[in-house]
Amino acid sequence: MAIEAPERPPPSRPGGSRGARGRERPVGGFELWSWLFMRISGLLLLVLAVGHVLIMHVIDEGVDRVNFGFVAARWQSPFWRTWDWALLVLALIHGINGLRIITQDYVRWPAVRFAVDMAFFVIGFVLFVLGTVVVFTFDPSQWPGTV
Repeated sequence: MAIEAPERPPPSRPGGSRGARGRERPVGGFELWSWLFMRISGLLLLVLAVGHVLIMHVIDEGVDRVNFGFVAARWQSPFWRTWDWALLVLALIHGINGLRIITQDYVRWPAVRFAVDMAFFVIGFVLFVLGTVVVFTFDPSQWPGTV
């Protein structure tokens, strides 16, 4: 008759819940909001991106009709500017947050992790500002002969 060691539960953070696989669900604070943002933005991005592909590349003549004039005419509507800006911003923030989470998984030294995260945030902020400026200040009349 063999003596068996008692079974130990898998390690988990205090107050955290473990799913079947992957990371634990955060309990509160910034990490909880980040976790929720990734789920909600992922669903919104699915709608925005599939809508973009269908409208721009499938419906009517497809990609053959997309040129500067098409974009200039489309961006006369605040709806389409907002659609494209939302797609840009959500994809950018979703991607930067994903990079931050990967950094947490693989970079063990806190100072290096902080430096890498700050680099992601700075690059993300610069791209956010550039994209926002382009979407909201685009004026096709400044490009003579194109519209």
